[in-house]
Amino acid sequence: MITRLLMSLVVLLIVIPLLWIQPLSPVAQPHPRFVKLDKTGSPMSPWQGPWSCVLDTQKHLVWEVKTDSENIHDGYWTYSWYLASDQHRPPRGDANLGDCYFESSRCDTQDLINKTRQTALCGLTHWRLPTSDELSSLLQSPARPGHVHIAQDYFPHMKHGDYWSADHSQPLTGHYQRFQQGATAVNFHTGEQYPLPYRNAAFVLLVADLPPEFQSSRLKSVVH
Repeated sequence: MITRLLMSLVVLLIVIPLLWIQPLSPVAQPHPRFVKLDKTGSPMSPWQGPWSCVLDTQKHLVWEVKTDSENIHDGYWTYSWYLASDQHRPPRGDANLGDCYFESSRCDTQDLINKTRQTALCGLTHWRLPTSDELSSLLQSPARPGHVHIAQDYFPHMKHGDYWSADHSQPLTGHYQRFQQGATAVNFHTGEQYPLPYRNAAFVLLVADLPPEFQSSRLKSVVH
C-alpha cells in the first residue's frame, strides 16, 4: 500500500510541472499576415471565434477554414481533382472519386467549389482552387512537434496529407506514369509538392481573390 502511494506521488510530481509549463489549450496569438473573418467576411480579433475564413494580407487572398462539424467544409472530406467544362475550357480530371457526405455520388473538387460559391462563404462567390505557389505560401514550420506545417491557430483541422492545387496537366512519372497526367498537390505533413493522378482522393483548401469592395473602411486597417 505504501509503495503504491509513493508511486502515485512520484507520478504527480512529474505530471503537474509539465501541465504548468505546457497548457492544454494554447491561446491564439496575433499573426503578422493573417486575420480571422466571420461568416459575413467581417474581421475578428485573434482571440475570437468561431471564424469561417482567413484573410491573407500579404497575398490579398481569402482562405477557406476547415471544420470538424461534418458540414461541407469538414477537414476530413477528400476529393478527386475535377473541373467541369465552361465557355473557355473542356472538362478536366476525374469526377466523383473522393469521399464526403454532401454528394450522393461521392466528391470531386468541382463539387466543393460549387457548394462554397452557392453558400457565399464569408460573402464571396468566386471560390476556386489555389495555385501551387499560393498553397505553398502557407507552409511554415509547425509550432509543435508532429503538427501540420501551417499556422494552426488560424487554420485548424488541417490534415497530414496532400492538398490539391489548381495546377493541372502535369506529367506523371514512376508508379503513376500509367495515368499520364495529373494535378499538383502540396503536402502539409512534409512540405513537399508533387503531381498526383486526378483520380487520387486528396484534401482541398479553397481560396478567393480579395474583391475591391472588401477593401472598404472596415478592412483597410488590416489590408494596408
